[in-house]
Amino acid sequence: MSAKRKTYRLAVAAMLSAVAAVLQFVEFSIPLMPSFVKLDLSDLPALLGTFALGPWWGVAIQLVKNLLHLPFGHSAGVGELCNFLLGGVFAFVAGLVYHRHKTRITALTGSILGALAMAVVSLPLNYFFVYPAYVAILHFPLDAIIGAYEAILGGVSRIPTGNPLFNCLLIFNVPFTFCKGLIDVLICFLIYKPLSPLLHK
Repeated sequence: MSAKRKTYRLAVAAMLSAVAAVLQFVEFSIPLMPSFVKLDLSDLPALLGTFALGPWWGVAIQLVKNLLHLPFGHSAGVGELCNFLLGGVFAFVAGLVYHRHKTRITALTGSILGALAMAVVSLPLNYFFVYPAYVAILHFPLDAIIGAYEAILGGVSRIPTGNPLFNCLLIFNVPFTFCKGLIDVLICFLIYKPLSPLLHK
């Protein structure tokens, strides 16, 4: 690869990282989730990057995005680390599938598989790290967290297992994370072709 092409790829990755960092600040609550779970579209630039540049570039965009957001966050770095790990899984899986055989079908398949992988990984990541860290570091009462889920769907903490936090994450966070990924996939497929001349050179 020529030095000029490497420089151009770095410039594209930097641009996408900056856009992703801005989008990370544009977050909002949705009615079917507790108010502390936010929806944003900051994974979209990494998805564009993973298709245009490769899977590791998508992961790098996720990393830079969260490093840029870190000084402005309010989660002691917990939220940024979680966002990077989940977004990295999303971008890497999507890019890995697509770059083995570059077609529109593999792009769609890869991105859906990436969204699914992100949703699956969100369960143990939130259960074993994120929520315990919020309780230990930020002193969020676990009962209040579970209560916020119960306020939306009463009895969710008791079904399908006997573990209240696991139930809440399984019923709410996993589908939410998957749908969040699918929204990014949809927008990516709508805008990738018009942006393609800018992303490729």
